[in-house]
Amino acid sequence: MPKHYLMCRPDFFTVEYAINPWMDPEAGADRDVAVRQWEGLKAAYEALGHTVSLIDPIEGLPDMVFAANGALVAGGRVYGARFAFPERAAEGPAYLSWFAERGFPTHEAVHVNEGEGDFLAMDEVILAGTGFRTSREAHGEAQEFLGRPVVSLTLVDPRFYHLDTALFPLHGRNIAYYPGAFSEGSLRVLRRMFPDAVIAGADDAEVLGLNAVSDGEHIVINSEAHDLQLDLKRRGYEVIPVELSELRKAGGGPKCCTLEIRGEN
Repeated sequence: MPKHYLMCRPDFFTVEYAINPWMDPEAGADRDVAVRQWEGLKAAYEALGHTVSLIDPIEGLPDMVFAANGALVAGGRVYGARFAFPERAAEGPAYLSWFAERGFPTHEAVHVNEGEGDFLAMDEVILAGTGFRTSREAHGEAQEFLGRPVVSLTLVDPRFYHLDTALFPLHGRNIAYYPGAFSEGSLRVLRRMFPDAVIAGADDAEVLGLNAVSDGEHIVINSEAHDLQLDLKRRGYEVIPVELSELRKAGGGPKCCTLEIRGEN
């Protein structure tokens, strides 16, 4: 089924501060390379028949390219982001305004959360990360606004600071994930809920191989995640490798760049 994604061109992308272990301001990043790689990701979605809408980038917000962090959209309702770091604070209102201007019911979050960075929607539940960027209180706030059950999962490795760096839905009822990113209790939850999950190894997790996007048949994934790609192919998925090495210098991959618009009105 064709998807609708929201993306933001990295016209102002740079690495000028460090708010996660991937970021090194001294090393910086090449904006032109980032734009070319981002355009390759957008083209991959369009080649698969998906619709890509764009939000205008804002100068001074270099991480706005990571559209997934801007909101959570489920059932045509938009739960807005409230960022943990002041460097990104203005992104939340910018994304919420984009949706409000198009007639979506929106909710300005009271509690700290970073949108689809830490909320991943399945058919019946929303998996929600906490530990680094999103408060557990936000899980309850999202559940109340969206009317969907939210399952809390605790992240324990700062390299995997968002849930979408350590787990992605294969389709509405199954996932792939890296066990090393989660607390022991959260691992027990995942094993109980998803006994047939794809389990990724450390090498693939460390190139953000789990920051991937699946439409249920095709999986757009960082090209360096070799073993994970093979596992997914064995499961019958068509794997679409993309190169996003420049954006990874800020801790981002395909999913970080992609906010899914679900159940639009």
